[in-house]
Amino acid sequence: MCHVIVTCRSMLWTLLSIVVAFGELIAFMSTDWLVGFPRTPDAVFGPHGATAAGEAYRPTLGIYGRCLKLPHLQRGVLCGPYAVHFGEIASGFWQAASIFLAAGILLLCAVAFISVFTMCFQSIMKKSIFNVCGLLQAIAGLFLILGLMLYPAGWGSDKVQLYCGQDAAPYQAGLCTMGWAFYTAMGGTVLTFICAVFSAQAEIATSSDKVQEEIEEGKSLICLL
Repeated sequence: MCHVIVTCRSMLWTLLSIVVAFGELIAFMSTDWLVGFPRTPDAVFGPHGATAAGEAYRPTLGIYGRCLKLPHLQRGVLCGPYAVHFGEIASGFWQAASIFLAAGILLLCAVAFISVFTMCFQSIMKKSIFNVCGLLQAIAGLFLILGLMLYPAGWGSDKVQLYCGQDAAPYQAGLCTMGWAFYTAMGGTVLTFICAVFSAQAEIATSSDKVQEEIEEGKSLICLL
């Protein structure tokens, strides 16, 4: 008989797991990892230097995408991938970082999918599904840390210097500032480890004595605070 077990701790772990997975996925796909120095798309070079008719803006650069303004476009900022193939990503460090980040996000998405069904299934192959998911989240967190450590090592690439100036170098962003996607990825990594630890509390909550008493009474829907 299938018992639907819902507790505050298990629901909180499920919601956090889903939020972390989506947050990391959105950050990875975003172009707002680096925010370039201010520039104007309609700059005209004359004998007295550069003059511009348009408003200054700051282009953004992601791991495989970018946003910028082009002089002949009137619809605003144009965003899209600059790398069509994996080998076209700005540097080898970013290629390695994208592999680790993608692996971590894949694990987090798998855990988020499984967590939805933990209300009905608390074990898999006689092992606690919460403990298994917690282990997967810890592994995903390690992948994310490796990716985030490798990412700044690629700031010395030619692509980054176009956006951040010639002073850009490994672990030195030059004229660029960090965008929200980088901070979201960092925050998601911290939350990933929190979820991994909190999975143990979800396991304890769903296997407590109160839950067992409800099961022995024949209830199929068990909701506990």
